[in-house]
This record gives sequence, C-alpha cells and structure tokens, in this order.
Amino acid sequence: MRFLATDDQAPWGRVDDTGTVFVREADGERAVGQFPDGSKEEALSYFQRKYTELAGQVTLLEQRIKRGTAAADVAKTIATLKTTVATANAVGDLPALTARLEALDGAVGELTEKQTAENKAASDAAIAEREALVVEAETLAAQDPAKAQWKQVSATLDDLFARWQKHQQDGPRLPKNESNELWKRFRAARTTIETHRKAFFAELDSVHKDARTKKQQLAERAEALIPQGLAGIPTYRTLLDEWKAAGRAGKKFDDALWARFKAAGDALYAAKSEVDAQENEEFSANLEKKLELLAEAEPLLTETDRVKAKDALIGIQRRWDAVGKVPRDNVRPIEDRLRKVEAAVRKLDEDHWQKSNPERVARAEGLAGQLQDAIAKLEKELAVAKAGGDAKKVKDAQEALDARKAWLRAIG
Repeated sequence: MRFLATDDQAPWGRVDDTGTVFVREADGERAVGQFPDGSKEEALSYFQRKYTELAGQVTLLEQRIKRGTAAADVAKTIATLKTTVATANAVGDLPALTARLEALDGAVGELTEKQTAENKAASDAAIAEREALVVEAETLAAQDPAKAQWKQVSATLDDLFARWQKHQQDGPRLPKNESNELWKRFRAARTTIETHRKAFFAELDSVHKDARTKKQQLAERAEALIPQGLAGIPTYRTLLDEWKAAGRAGKKFDDALWARFKAAGDALYAAKSEVDAQENEEFSANLEKKLELLAEAEPLLTETDRVKAKDALIGIQRRWDAVGKVPRDNVRPIEDRLRKVEAAVRKLDEDHWQKSNPERVARAEGLAGQLQDAIAKLEKELAVAKAGGDAKKVKDAQEALDARKAWLRAIG
C-alpha cells in the first residue's frame, strides 16, 4: 500500500516542528522517535536508514532460503523479523516488508518438505554405511581364532573403528534408536575379537613358554656334550631332532637359544673336522695303494678267462683289505670302482655255470638232436619240392629249414 505525502518531506513519514519523526501505516501514523538536533531531512534520513537495514535483513533471508538453509532456522528468523518490522522505529514501506515475510512462510514449507526428504535419504544412506561397518566387524568376530592372522585382524579392526568415528563426526546425525543398536552390535563384535585375541595370545604365550623351557634344556644338554668331541655327535643329532619338534619359543628367545645350541654343535663338528683332517693325512698313503690296486683290477673288466679273472681278483681283494682305511671323501668312489670289477668277474662265473650246468647241457643236447633230425628231414623235403617244381612247397620248406638251423646255432 502506498501513502501520499501530506507535505514535501517523504511518502512514508514526516517530521514535526518538535523533531518527532512519524511513519505512515495503514491505520494512520506512528511516532518512531525524535531527532531534535538536526534538520527534518536529517531526521528522516536517519530513520530511513533503519528501514534500509531491515529491508536488507529480509533480502538476506530470501537468499538464504534459495541456498537451502535449514528450514527450522529460517522459520525462527522469519518470526523474529515479523515482530521487529511490526514495531520497527524506521521510516519506509513496512507493510511491503511484512508482505515479503509472509510470502517466505510458504517457501519455508516447501523447503521443510524438501529438506526432510533429503535428510531421510541421507540418514538411510548413513545407516547403510554404518551397517556395512558393523557387518565387517561381525565377520571378523566370526573367524576361527585358531586360524586368524591376528596382526592383520587387529589392523583391520583399528581401521574399522577409525572409519566408524569419522562417520560419526562427518556423517549426518542418525536416529537415536538405530544409532544405539548399530553401536551395540559393533561394540559386541569388537569385544568378541579382543576376547579371542587375548585368549589366542595367552595360549600362544603358554606354548612359547613350554617350548622355551624345552629348548633351554636342549641347549644345556648340547653344551654338556662338548667335552666328548667327536663321540658326542650322534647324541647331538638326536637332540637336534628334539629341537625341531619342540616348537617355537618366540623369535627373541628362539634366536638366542638357537645360537647357544648351534655353538655347541659347531664345537662338536670342529672336533670331528680335526679328527677327519688327521685321518685324511694318515690314510692318504692307503689311498695311493688302493688306486694302484684299482689300476691292476680294472683290466679284468675285459678279461674273458674266468679262472684267471677270479684268481687275480681274489689276490687284489686280499691286498685291498690289508691296506686299511682311506680318507672319508674317497671311500665311496674307489669302492664303487672295485664293485664294478667284482660284478664283471662274477658275471663271467655265472655265464660259465649257465653253459656248463648238466641239466642245461642235457636239455641242449636233446634239443640239438631233435633239431638235427628235423633239418635232415626238411632238406629231403626241399630237394623233392625243387625236383617237382612246386614253388610254394620250396618256399615253405626253405623257411622251416632256416628256422631250425638258427635254433641249432643258438643252443650251440
């Protein structure tokens, strides 16, 4: 509504001769203040600025609504501004400001509906995200504690909790009931995991302690073998088997105890190395003698006279045994070479026995006679077939004859 000025001062207000300033409203004028120390223009200008400030607040509120400011905050501000405008000590179109504020009430209703829907969608999404964290934690809690990789499980659980806290801080506020229920589940899963972890490591500590005791004893027993030198090695090897079966005592203790156990073994094997070195030096001459005997024996690999080969080998074997030990590293190579000669000579003997076996000879002689009779008969049949010119009979007789002759050569 627009009011016409009754004088030349302003359309929305005036100043009387006492310096009192009035604002014009629908039902008349209302005094808004005094400005006695200035001109009428200055007085009106002062209270018009008051109006401009109010109009600026309404404009700012309209912009906030467009930006999507929380509807509850906007509604509260509208109510406050309505009261302020109704009693404002200002000169201007106050009814227009009131109308603009009334129009904002409808916009707030729409904004409220929109924000409610958005908040519901955001809340549902946040609940789903929080639920996913709970499911991950519950899956961890459901693992078999004996098979769990606890370092990885602990790291995963810490990450889940950090994500939970960040979600609480940065995500939308969840309904109290849903939030509490999800936290109870998450907390229960964490408690289960921590309980399993503590139980696992308590048991592991017990196992480590038992293994530590066993390995401590094994290290002491190994150290007690050191004065025995070479003679202690068989027992040390038995202790080594026990060590492998003792289980883990924890890296810190395992390394220290193994260092003791190994040092004892090193001392025993050092003594063995000294003995081996002495033996190698002592038995080097024996090696040379046995190599000479091998040079004498290996020609028997091509010998065909079994009696000569046996006699030569027996003499070599007798001298071989008399020579004595050779260095440990050379035992297998030279023994293998002699075994090869012995096998060749033994085969000569076996072949001779096979040929001279009375039963075999008798069988061979009987078969030879039969073959000779068959050959004679087939030769006659062949001659008859050739005389008769029967090519097929000649062929069959010749093949049979050749076969019998081959058999006879094989047993001869």
